[in-house]
Amino acid sequence: MKQHRWGLIWALSSLGFLCSCSSGKQVLAREGDSYIPWHGGPAYFAKWHNGLSSDPSFFHLSVWLQTPTNAPRFKRAGINLFTGLWKGPTDDQMAALGMADMPVICDQTTAYLNNPTIKAWIQPDGPDNAQELLPTGSGTYGPCLTPSSVVDTYARMVAIDPTRPVYLSLGRAVAETQWVGRGSCTGQTDDYLEYVKGGDVLSFNDYVVNNGDPLENIATGMDNLLAWSHWQKPVVAIIEASDYTGANRLKPEQVKTEVWMSIVHGAAGIEYYCHRMEPSLDETNCLDVVPIRDALTEINASVTKLAPVLNTQSIAHGVTVSSSDAAVPVDTMLKRFGGVTYLFAVAMRDSATTATFQLAGIPETGSVEVLDEARTIALAGGAFRDELAGYGVHRYRITY
Repeated sequence: MKQHRWGLIWALSSLGFLCSCSSGKQVLAREGDSYIPWHGGPAYFAKWHNGLSSDPSFFHLSVWLQTPTNAPRFKRAGINLFTGLWKGPTDDQMAALGMADMPVICDQTTAYLNNPTIKAWIQPDGPDNAQELLPTGSGTYGPCLTPSSVVDTYARMVAIDPTRPVYLSLGRAVAETQWVGRGSCTGQTDDYLEYVKGGDVLSFNDYVVNNGDPLENIATGMDNLLAWSHWQKPVVAIIEASDYTGANRLKPEQVKTEVWMSIVHGAAGIEYYCHRMEPSLDETNCLDVVPIRDALTEINASVTKLAPVLNTQSIAHGVTVSSSDAAVPVDTMLKRFGGVTYLFAVAMRDSATTATFQLAGIPETGSVEVLDEARTIALAGGAFRDELAGYGVHRYRITY
């Protein structure tokens, strides 16, 4: 009987009637649905019994290299993970994180192999960038680290502790492949096909506002790193949440756009860079600047509320979009969860446009709730229209 049951499930799945959810349950999907490639969602993490959460209600919202005593402040802003510890881990750092119930990704050390607060080990940061030669601070730079050396380090870390994943953070050239910060390695994109073997969770940074670059570079970086890893590993987008030069150019709405643009392009997590480096160091700048703090709190609350939806496999070919301004593409992500269709949309240029969304495989009429905006739009002929500001973001809940 069991063999026939699973044979039926396979047959229905192949015809598009079933999908495998991250909770392990089989639920009905819509006939004709197909799915984009992905790493497997929260279930990906189940193989590491001391590792990051495999709970579908958990979405990775991290902050980089913060003092653990500030963990309660970050927790109030919706942060659920610390990444990196300055000159750590130490007993004091681990005690503070434990007190705050804040998990951490940190440098590997055998002294803390049994500490349950540690959820992953981190590789040395930015191995794809030009490396400063000794003595440190000399300002003289050599080539990037070789991909083989990064993979070798990964193997050593796994041998020491196979119960936690390894986190690998790459640099700006993931998004800007010709960025000169790689020194003699500039333009060697084939390196990344090997670098990605050096981590179980991947990330990259490109602080586009601070660098004076277009926000859509974030999407390019996501697309590149997912493709280089063959969509087999989760990718975390590192998002600027401060103006590290002290010029206060970063706007709350830009942070929101970068976060949702990353998620629409497949990010499995968000990590915020919160430091201001000039004219003086302020490591909690993203909390100390009230409009940014409020934006982070709102963004993180929305992401966390939608985590069970975001942690499902995205639908392919479920929506087509036409933009009233051909120079302003509108990128989308489509999910189905709990019998409801969710659509996430972002304008990919800094100009307003009107988008028409045509949904496939759903009834002709229904209601479109614009999440967190207290408005609804009628669905007619399986389509609806909405306006987007430059780099604007909308999230829709569609019922019928």
